[in-house]
Amino acid sequence: MPRKKQPSHTSTPSSITLALSEQRLRADALDKEHQWLLKQIKKKRTELHNFVEQMRSVATQIFHHIEPEFQKVTEIDREIHALFNEILNTRKLGQKTKQDILAVYRSLQFSGLISAKPIEEETDPELDQLFEPDEQENDFSQNSTSSDRQSHTHLEQETTRTEESRKIRQTFLRLAEIFHPDKVTDSESQMRHTEIMKELNRAYQENDLAKLLEIEKQHLTGEDIDSFSEDDLTRQCHILEQQNSLLKKQYENLKQELRLAKNTPEGALVSDYRQATKLGIDPLQQMLAQTEKEMKIMVEIRNFVKDFRDKKMTVKEFIKGPDCLTEMSQTMRAKLLEEIFGIPVTIIDF
Repeated sequence: MPRKKQPSHTSTPSSITLALSEQRLRADALDKEHQWLLKQIKKKRTELHNFVEQMRSVATQIFHHIEPEFQKVTEIDREIHALFNEILNTRKLGQKTKQDILAVYRSLQFSGLISAKPIEEETDPELDQLFEPDEQENDFSQNSTSSDRQSHTHLEQETTRTEESRKIRQTFLRLAEIFHPDKVTDSESQMRHTEIMKELNRAYQENDLAKLLEIEKQHLTGEDIDSFSEDDLTRQCHILEQQNSLLKKQYENLKQELRLAKNTPEGALVSDYRQATKLGIDPLQQMLAQTEKEMKIMVEIRNFVKDFRDKKMTVKEFIKGPDCLTEMSQTMRAKLLEEIFGIPVTIIDF
């Protein structure tokens, strides 16, 4: 009896073609993602650069216009603190009177009318000794646990950074091998390669993978994916996956940098500056008017405390506080009641 022919397990031309087609599609998708990431990084890098430059520009303008007035406010603020320090440390005051004066001092600081400074008060040494051991022990335990967590996180971050730096270095060396001026002989090409090497060095020093790949794309003609073999496509997909992973991290880092810049006081100032400009308001004039208003309040407080130091008013009059503090307290009370009841409230003093 004739033997049955065993089915062949070798790949058919159609299955090879299908696998190659799938690899090409995958490589094409990764390449599209790669190009998109490069564009987004370039866009975000430009946005961050422009925002930082605007921060510097706004800060410079404010410094020239507002700084002289601000220095006056700062000087008056110092005078107020010095007056309180003189009153509390040189005048003979009863314990109750001293506490009342300290209450006025604290209120001015808490309300933001003057700068906040620590107020030294007498403490009970026996109470300090009683609680000191436990607090130190707890602090040690908490600090130890916190230190362990931070150390572990730091180690992971360092490992990630090392791996990223290694990949960036590999890309840099590969491109440096191509664009080194010694690789060409004519003077025109040497000059061109020298300029490219300057760009490569700058991008490498800044750990900017996207910039390195932009330079590569700009000066090298890419190979056609359709002409790749299956092994070439597999290798190309692997390279693109690694590069895209690093580019995604770079993109997220740039977005985080921009968010942090916007959340700084200087960044908030730029946002307010832009908003005011859109509304047709001169931000610098508005700031100057606000600074002048603050200065009038500071002068009022200084004169108020000075009059008390010079004994031109009684303790009872001083404890009521300056008019600006009373007005602020009324405003804060009104806002609080509005939040509670949801309706406008007018505070009337009898």
